[in-house]
Amino acid sequence: MFSPEGPSLRELTVQALSSVEHGYDLLAPKFDHTPFRTPDSVLDAVAAALARTGPYDDGLDLCCGTGAGVEVLAEVCRHSVTGVDFSAGMLDMARRQARDARPRIGWVRADARALPFAPAFDLVVSFGAFGHFLPSELPGLFAQVHSVLRPGGRFVFPVVAPPRPLSVAYWMLLGFDAVMRVRNAVWRPPFVMYYRAFRLGEVRAELARAGFEVELEALPEFGRRRDGSPRVRMVVARRPNRTDDVMVRHASRVLRPPRAT
Repeated sequence: MFSPEGPSLRELTVQALSSVEHGYDLLAPKFDHTPFRTPDSVLDAVAAALARTGPYDDGLDLCCGTGAGVEVLAEVCRHSVTGVDFSAGMLDMARRQARDARPRIGWVRADARALPFAPAFDLVVSFGAFGHFLPSELPGLFAQVHSVLRPGGRFVFPVVAPPRPLSVAYWMLLGFDAVMRVRNAVWRPPFVMYYRAFRLGEVRAELARAGFEVELEALPEFGRRRDGSPRVRMVVARRPNRTDDVMVRHASRVLRPPRAT
């Protein structure tokens, strides 16, 4: 799973017994040599899809890590690109590795659940970060993204189809999540990383409640599974223009099920 330049088992153990923030500070110098980094094939496919709908003016890479998504934004944004992450170590690596390019690239250390921006972006992307958020945190996270997008702006991220229940990959991910739950039950601080907590149906519903219009776009580069479903989709959540925004929020409240009494 890891190249020779990647972390050792001891280094991964120390990371896993740290907080999420400190763990990624430790992992940052070797992160790009692990399978945790989003593959170039996914990054390239998203960049190609965005190029078909762009260009955009200002972009934000949410939970940017070492900056792979920032490079995607640099291909489709004309004015500026910003990477935001709460790990100082990951941001330091991103700064070092950033190519000299236009548009202007900036880096901000912040928590994605409390973004320090006005509505200043036309495009927000995120790659492989959602396992670090519990399902209960998604409404607040999506509300934050909605708040930093200009009207008509888009929030885009790829989603890989989950493995089949009888596959080896399914049981590997199930086992990983089980180990993480045991670890967090007996060790502090917690390390939030669950591969099976980000379910597409629930995500679409929460995006709609946050005020987004949601579409799914198949990424043809990855083909389809035997049942005809795409192997990789791109979620495109659009903040409506001002005249539509009120209508979407009203519809979201109307469709929300009543609370149990």
